[in-house]
Amino acid sequence: MSSTVLVVDDSATVRQQVSAAMSLAGFKVVEARDGVEGKSRIEAGGIDCVICDVNMPNKNGIEMVQEVKANAKHAKLPIVMLTTEGAKELIAQAKKAGACGWIVKPFKADLLVSAVKKLTSAPQPV
Repeated sequence: MSSTVLVVDDSATVRQQVSAAMSLAGFKVVEARDGVEGKSRIEAGGIDCVICDVNMPNKNGIEMVQEVKANAKHAKLPIVMLTTEGAKELIAQAKKAGACGWIVKPFKADLLVSAVKKLTSAPQPV
C-alpha cells in the first residue's frame, strides 16, 4: 500500500514538479494551492505526509502547520517545508509550529523523495 503525499504550493509549476517526483517514487499525490485548501485536504483524511511552501496567499505554510498540529488527530503528521526561504527565524518558527523538515528550492528530487520515504516508513510514536 503506497503512502499519500499532500503537496501544498501556490505555484502550479512547483506542484507539478514535486508531484511528478513523488509519483515516480510510488507515492499517491494530492495537491492544494494554499494553506486553507491544504488544511481542508488534511482534515478530509488519508494523508501520510505533507510537503508545504511557506509563502502562499490566504494562509501561509507556517499558519497551516500550526493549525494542523493543534488538532491531536494530526499531531504526528510529518510536514516538510519546501520553500525559497532560508532565514533561520522562519526555520525556527516552522519547527516550533511542528514542521519536521526544511528544504530550500530549487530542490533535488532524490533528496526530497528520500526525506519523504524516511518520514512515511518511520514507526510513529504512540
